Amino acid sequence: MSGLGRLFGKGKKEKGPTPEEAIQKLKETEKILIKKQEFLEQKIQQELQTAKKYGTKNKRAALQALRRKKRLEQQLAQTDGTLSTLEFQREAIENATTNAEVLRTMELAARGMKKAYQDMDIDKVDELMADITEQQEVAQQISDAISRPVGFGDDVDEDELLEELEELEQEELAQELLNVGNKEEEPPVKLPSVPSTHPPAGPGSTALRMPVVGNSRSWSCQWLPILILLLGTGHGPGVEGVTHYKAGDPVILYVNKVGPYHNPQETYHYYQLPVCCPEKIRHKSLSLGEVLDGDRMAESLYEIRFRENVEKKILCHMQLSSAQVEQLRQAIEELYYFEFVVDDLPIRGFVGYMEESGFLPHSHKIGLWTHLDFHLEFHGDRIIFANVSVRDVKPHSLDGLRPDEFLGLTHTYSVRWSETSVERRSDRRRGDDGGFFPRTLEIHWLSIINSMVLVFLLVGFVAVILMRVLRNDLARYNLDEETTSAGSGDDFDQGDNGWKIIHTDVFRFPPYRGLLCAVLGVGAQFLALGTGIIVMALLGMFNVHRHGAINSAAILLYALTCCISGYVSSHFYRQIGGERWVWNIILTTSLFSVPFFLTWSVVNSVHWANGSTQALPATTILLLLTVWLLVGFPLTVIGGIFGKNNASPFDAPCRTKNIAREIPPQPWYKSTVIHMTVGGFLPFSAISVELYYIFATVWGREQYTLYGILFFVFAILLSVGACISIALTYFQLSGEDYRWWWRSVLSVGSTGLFIFLYSVFYYARRSNMSGAVQTVEFFGYSLLTGYVFFLMLGTISFFSSLKFIRYIYVNLKMD
Repeated sequence: MSGLGRLFGKGKKEKGPTPEEAIQKLKETEKILIKKQEFLEQKIQQELQTAKKYGTKNKRAALQALRRKKRLEQQLAQTDGTLSTLEFQREAIENATTNAEVLRTMELAARGMKKAYQDMDIDKVDELMADITEQQEVAQQISDAISRPVGFGDDVDEDELLEELEELEQEELAQELLNVGNKEEEPPVKLPSVPSTHPPAGPGSTALRMPVVGNSRSWSCQWLPILILLLGTGHGPGVEGVTHYKAGDPVILYVNKVGPYHNPQETYHYYQLPVCCPEKIRHKSLSLGEVLDGDRMAESLYEIRFRENVEKKILCHMQLSSAQVEQLRQAIEELYYFEFVVDDLPIRGFVGYMEESGFLPHSHKIGLWTHLDFHLEFHGDRIIFANVSVRDVKPHSLDGLRPDEFLGLTHTYSVRWSETSVERRSDRRRGDDGGFFPRTLEIHWLSIINSMVLVFLLVGFVAVILMRVLRNDLARYNLDEETTSAGSGDDFDQGDNGWKIIHTDVFRFPPYRGLLCAVLGVGAQFLALGTGIIVMALLGMFNVHRHGAINSAAILLYALTCCISGYVSSHFYRQIGGERWVWNIILTTSLFSVPFFLTWSVVNSVHWANGSTQALPATTILLLLTVWLLVGFPLTVIGGIFGKNNASPFDAPCRTKNIAREIPPQPWYKSTVIHMTVGGFLPFSAISVELYYIFATVWGREQYTLYGILFFVFAILLSVGACISIALTYFQLSGEDYRWWWRSVLSVGSTGLFIFLYSVFYYARRSNMSGAVQTVEFFGYSLLTGYVFFLMLGTISFFSSLKFIRYIYVNLKMD
């Protein structure tokens, strides 16, 4: 059969569709696919609207809608591809039909030419026709392939769906922010009112017992995502929380807390006193650090507008019973002060006025401030300074009230605005806040000079005297080794005394090695924690106008640095031959958390029993517990696993014999108690002056901002601890006492005991704190502070001694 015959199917029993029929069928298929394409585009838009609708409400429904949208898009892409292929095939068939007509004409012409010219060879023409036929068959196969249904995989990438959902949520949130002014304000959330019960008044009471304000979800619901984002430090690092106002804009004044002036940690909610209180209390949303600091801010009845003065405006009228008057009298006698907050600026003042004069006759007058003068300074559109004053106000007397008599009071207030040239709040002079709390912190050069002199003396002692003695010891021991190398090989007979004779015992592993490694791990964690907080303070990441920023940072850093404790403890535990590494990790994570939890439980229970705002809400407690369970403990385990796997052999410079050498009797000045006294007192003396300012900040009314000096003193403390540890370890080894492992930890770690003793002195002689609430919290947390310093300095002391011992025994010539 010729090529043209094969092309048109001559000699076959069954004939396929003609090219015209195939083209018509392809056009009909294209129309159907175009309608399907329009239908898919409509469905995609519907699913997209559904995903936007449920994007911020029902995440599961939104993801399902996006999944359906993704499948429709795949079908749409399939349809587009099929349309393109059909169009291409239709054009190919049309071209093939045209070519067939041309070839048919050529065949007729060839036959005519063959008849006319008998000698002409048309075999080449047949070969050409055969090639064209093969190309036509290939095209027909492609057309048959695309005429069958084509399916694509329905696999959907979940990550792409989540990313698209987040984009939809952001788009919807942006749209809501743009339209926020067009929506009607939602009614405020109804919060529980303040209980009306009052504390029993009794003689000799040292603390005012008050009921707890009803829980408010606005300040207690702080969850893990908020904690991770700087733990609610409010504004960005180093940025003041300043709001820009226009003339006449309302300025919200929040009431916060009240408490005894001399007991800074004993605070109560302001509305627990019989004062002007709104019917519905709206609490401000607080960060975790503010909740830990005892803040409980709520909106007040004071109406203040930016740059609008107010003169003698009535706040409210009250009728107080005798029990309420007695509650106010007791608060005034305890020197209760209040704290308001305006644009993150604290405003403080005393609740009332007390006057005592003479012994005989004795007078005791109690008065309540019923009028407050607010003084606010602004620069441009920002509030720079806020203060309250009662200078020209006469107190309302609370004396001489009969038990069955009611006291009528009218509370008023005034607001005075003034412009200042100060552009930023930090530019104001320190202590220029109305003088309510004294500002006595200055650059204390005496502490710095004292610490520097002590450091130079100790470093000089270690670097000059001790190294000179070591050089003489090494020269003598090495000379004895050379002269006696040909004689007896007994190590016990080499040298008559000194630290060389115990070289076979000095690296003998101590008892309770698991506990020792746990102490070193937790100590290393607190070293990193303390350094991190001071460095963050130096970088200006703590805003002094935001409460509790350092508390939040400390919680976050403690959770993140748990991996350090696990790594150091497990790594050293495996080096010294420990096998129970799981028990070691559990001991490490419990070494500080368990004492802290027990101490906090007692302190929080006392606060809760007395109705103090320092008692943490249940949701905050659950949040902190969740952070420890989900972040702190897992990081400790992960760090422990890495430390165990990366541990190398201990590689002691000297071989340890199986039989321990007998330790000769030691003089009294080389005993553990004397070493702890000397090793703890010298580092404490280097920070004693600075310690007063730190206590005045933590347990007083000061604001510590000298972080550069604090960092310098912290470095001095660590340097002094390392030098003292090396010196005491050398004296111990010179007496042929090789039990230096625990001794090195206890000698300098005893600084924590001196710090606790100083806290007792500070409470008794440097503060006016009293009452069960303040006493329990002060001594509980002071004990924990001394424990933390014991862990930190004990770790520095141990690793300094280990480094020193390795150095001297590596340089000692031995067989």
